[in-house]
Amino acid sequence: MKALKIIGIILGMVLLVIAAFAMYINVRGIPHYEAEDPGVTIAPDSTMAANGKRLVSMLCKDCHYNAATDKLTGRNMTDAAVAQFGTIYSQNITQDKDYGIGNWTDGQLLWLLRTGILRNGRYAPPYMPKLPNMSDYDVNSIIVYLRSNDHWVTPAAVADTQTVPSFLTKFLSAVVFKPLPYPTAPVAGPDTTNPVQLGKYIVTGMLDCYPCHSADFKTMNVAEPEKSEGFLGGGNLVGVNLDNKEMLSANITPDKETGIGSWTEEQFVQCIRYGQKPNGTQLSYPMMPLPQLTEKEAKAIYAYLMQVPPIKNKVVNPVP
Repeated sequence: MKALKIIGIILGMVLLVIAAFAMYINVRGIPHYEAEDPGVTIAPDSTMAANGKRLVSMLCKDCHYNAATDKLTGRNMTDAAVAQFGTIYSQNITQDKDYGIGNWTDGQLLWLLRTGILRNGRYAPPYMPKLPNMSDYDVNSIIVYLRSNDHWVTPAAVADTQTVPSFLTKFLSAVVFKPLPYPTAPVAGPDTTNPVQLGKYIVTGMLDCYPCHSADFKTMNVAEPEKSEGFLGGGNLVGVNLDNKEMLSANITPDKETGIGSWTEEQFVQCIRYGQKPNGTQLSYPMMPLPQLTEKEAKAIYAYLMQVPPIKNKVVNPVP
């Protein structure tokens, strides 16, 4: 009896410690860190602006575009994949100086995109992509585009709506995900003559495909994407379809039974660029075709995917 009493006391103390830690995380909220401005100024360039719009349309628009304003003024992100992180509103990233990023320097934007730290020091939670592996040219192109006169980013006086992060978001931001180091050397692009290298860059550096297509957002490895749990094996909750049914990401490893190992290069290109799957059906929302990709890029993605380790994981989604 005495031993049981001691065990009970120990368990009680452990539970108290856990409860206290959880309360601390909940009250503390999203962590803050030292924000820096590397003092970089990026010269306007029409070619970079066009490349930046292409990247933003594939990487940023889905979250930041608001149909009511026809601009990147942010919106209520109600998809199931994001809902687990709380009541989330994306930010106004137009050039408005009061409500958007009009007063941000190029360096502050770079610091956020590379490290995940906003200029006020707040850590951008897990649902905000971080781009440590994107080339300098591409990440600079995004900033050049955000400074351009394109309608999506011209000033719009739309105030942000306050996000209410869930405990999960606070926990992940405090314990699991940490700010990434700002590059101390130039980040070069891939060898575009090597399809596998180019494909790897697109999947893990340029378009951030791996978080959705790996096992879980909570176990992604931002610094070393290929070390993410279930890398590209699918099964992650990524949103709901047009019938409001939960959708899981596809297994895009080369497993012949549950992945895309039996797909031809032509079938893959048709799917990723135009949404036509080999079985004759269309891609289901939230996955959208990416016509912005060139045929060369689509083929490079295929070349890379065909040599990643296959994962046997059958993903079943509702029939559209």
